[in-house]
Amino acid sequence: MHLYLHIPFCHQACHYCDFHFSTRLAGKQAMVKAIQLEIALQNNYLAGQTLETIYFGGGTPSVLSSLELAVILQTIRSHFNVEPNAEITLEANPEDLTPAYLASIQSLGINRLSIGIQSFQDDNLAFLNRNHSAQQAMQAIRDAQAIGLTNISIDLIYGLPNNSLADLEHDILQAVQTGVNHISAYSLTVEPKTVFGHQKKQGTFSEVSETHMATCFENTHVLLEKHGFEAYETSNFAKNGHFSRHNTSYWNQENYLGIGPAAHSFNQVSRQWNVANNATYVKQITQGIIPAEVEILSPADQLNELMLTKFRTKAGVSLDRLAAKFAAANSPFPEKELDRWVKEGLAEQVDGHIRLIGDGKLIADKLASDLFVLDAGR
Repeated sequence: MHLYLHIPFCHQACHYCDFHFSTRLAGKQAMVKAIQLEIALQNNYLAGQTLETIYFGGGTPSVLSSLELAVILQTIRSHFNVEPNAEITLEANPEDLTPAYLASIQSLGINRLSIGIQSFQDDNLAFLNRNHSAQQAMQAIRDAQAIGLTNISIDLIYGLPNNSLADLEHDILQAVQTGVNHISAYSLTVEPKTVFGHQKKQGTFSEVSETHMATCFENTHVLLEKHGFEAYETSNFAKNGHFSRHNTSYWNQENYLGIGPAAHSFNQVSRQWNVANNATYVKQITQGIIPAEVEILSPADQLNELMLTKFRTKAGVSLDRLAAKFAAANSPFPEKELDRWVKEGLAEQVDGHIRLIGDGKLIADKLASDLFVLDAGR
């Protein structure tokens, strides 16, 4: 079992995040208390299973003090069994990771960092409205490594307007030279309710072309693989097998419980998600109500989710498992479509699995959705 905590606080209105999560810190104490209460209320979700991973995501969990993190972790341990070697990750902004803060969170058992660096170029950071500099990013990594917090992932964003392929290569090589063992590289995505979304609507923001974005994607994979990083998922790269145990659980469709506003939970047969509004979340949790919507997953839903997640991974999906899911959804197995993928060089069959290769990895979501089965009962 895996536990995800959504901490809905950001330092700034991130251009690539929904405004809703760019909140002030005034309600931090109330939010921490509500998260503690929800942990207790969700005590029986996936009852009896041991927590293998705990992930503080967001938002920006690193705005929480080490004392606040300690209180949350203590609450988790009082309501759930936690594996002795559980992976405990904290998402963080570089400017929060002072030597004192790093030492304090390490003492709590946090053993993995996911640092939102985005770029090692100050002009890119200014464009993204980040509060840190490239120098601060490098220093945060060095400080963490100096005290033995070496299981580090860093996030990079590519496809920014006016960025060249040389700019992308600079960021990737800087990331490699830091010695981190995990890198997540994402294309810039413009959502409607963001600064960039509003600018795009007004005609003052121009996204890069699909061709350029595809080239960025391909170059990222080539460069990172050249330096020993394995692309074990479309946007995630690990060195020496340092895969994110937590994120891998999502792609493998393992059970997880989400705590906090907008957090999602999954237990094979259903999916639920909490209300996103902070005030509503706190109010209802305080009243002993879990403010979540629940969706029972039909066989068709389960099949579609399997394809959407597993086709993004290097391992791909077991053909036997895929056939069983199609049968459960009362739908014919798409043998001709899969054979066409192989003939066109989009996929390959290896050891009883089908996995995407080459240009197939570029359009993983589209290929998966092309095979989606409609639920006849809806």
